[in-house]
Amino acid sequence: MEYHMKLDHLPQDCITSILSFTSPRDALNSSLVSSVVRAAVESDLLWESFLPSDYQEILLRSVFPVLFRSKKELFLRLCRPLLIDGGEKSFSIERGTNKKCYMLSARKLSITWSTNSLYWSWKPLLQSRFREVAELITITWLEIHGKMNTKMLSPNTRYGAYLVANFADRAYGLDYVPSEASVEVGNYQSWGSVCLRRQTRRRESPKHVLTRQRDIKGVERFPQEREDGWLEIELGEFYSDGRDEEVKVSLKEVKGEHLKGGLIVEGIELRPKW
Repeated sequence: MEYHMKLDHLPQDCITSILSFTSPRDALNSSLVSSVVRAAVESDLLWESFLPSDYQEILLRSVFPVLFRSKKELFLRLCRPLLIDGGEKSFSIERGTNKKCYMLSARKLSITWSTNSLYWSWKPLLQSRFREVAELITITWLEIHGKMNTKMLSPNTRYGAYLVANFADRAYGLDYVPSEASVEVGNYQSWGSVCLRRQTRRRESPKHVLTRQRDIKGVERFPQEREDGWLEIELGEFYSDGRDEEVKVSLKEVKGEHLKGGLIVEGIELRPKW
């Protein structure tokens, strides 16, 4: 009680300044302390500090106009995927940490032979955030690459790179041979082995799932279900230190000579891990 009274005696801009050193989640929770703190939590000055420094540039790249009445409302809007760059990328921020997330659509990826209609087809899907996705018809050589400048990401943050995909009912041959995944930034490289098939929940405890997802030294990783209805598989991780470098992400299976098909690719997501 005494703490609340002392805090209430501080000027609102001082409270706002203190809250700006916390996280958006902590700031929202602190609004329960008192009406004075609640007023500080609603201030544009506070939510401006939680927004990315380049948020105005990102808004200019948005496919659709973003309407908002306050910086808090803008922040919460950006917690949902925003289509940018002609609809070929999406941007969002993590609500709890205000770190930046990006997803490259299938159209922004380099997919071997994706322009040949004998091997890949491009089509819209209602459950996709993008205009179209790529579906593998049949092929022996599977190779997918994506890249992004790390200056677009949040600095001093460890990121994970994830293939966001699904499997058509006719999917076949994708798990005969493990696929190779890698992430490169400068001289750093992470690599691993991934299995392109749905995980069998009955045989996997949460502990085993965690182990497989984080081990990048030969242990196969499996797709995991997402809240948006897609599957994701971790391709690797890297540290973004704010320098001007390029992160390169890849998935390939080029050793097997068998046919495979039915992989539906939505994109590659770069998302903060911690």
